Amino acid sequence: PISCRQPRRQETKKAEAPVRRFHSPATNTMSSSLNRIEYSEKYADDVYEFRHVILPKELAKNIPKGHLLREHEWRNLGVQQSRGWEHYAVHQPEPHILLFRRPLGTDPVTGRVDPELARQARDEYKGQFAFRK
Repeated sequence: PISCRQPRRQETKKAEAPVRRFHSPATNTMSSSLNRIEYSEKYADDVYEFRHVILPKELAKNIPKGHLLREHEWRNLGVQQSRGWEHYAVHQPEPHILLFRRPLGTDPVTGRVDPELARQARDEYKGQFAFRK
């Protein structure tokens, strides 16, 4: 049979409720672990600036063994810092503490050493410790 009904008017859409995201306990644990990564203040000598990063024990289990971490590896662990840092040493009694360094004068955006910034940083370091030229 043929229908002569009028097509229904399109109802106006109601405002959609905000999307609720469900986080599994594993996601919550990972997120909680990332929030507990501790970053030291920077410290320096006349060549490098240094910092150390303390990972929570549950993240430390994921540290690749047998080599210093490349940038993509420490970033995949959740470590967040500007460019130019290199993982330069492992402290065996506490492998969850990552030791980083970068040359003085490193531009944090590009990760490259700016000779003028390096000179200023060396001069500042020498001034703090009363070194003579």
